[in-house]
Amino acid sequence: MTTAPKREIGEIEAPYRRRIKLDEIDYGSGMALLRLTIREGARYTILEIDDETAEKWGQMMLDWAAGQKGRK
Repeated sequence: MTTAPKREIGEIEAPYRRRIKLDEIDYGSGMALLRLTIREGARYTILEIDDETAEKWGQMMLDWAAGQKGRK
């Protein structure tokens, strides 16, 4: 894992005892990535994505969530 400076953005408790942590990683060359760390028990999944990917992913999640509102 990198030693680049990071800024904590937030953490979410998800269903089934999962935790999702978001950090901004600044690589100093002008590139910053969003690091998503998903913890499932002792297992970790780590993704680093750029702003364009984060925007697309975020919009897809918002669209999905909006469609769930009438189902509950």
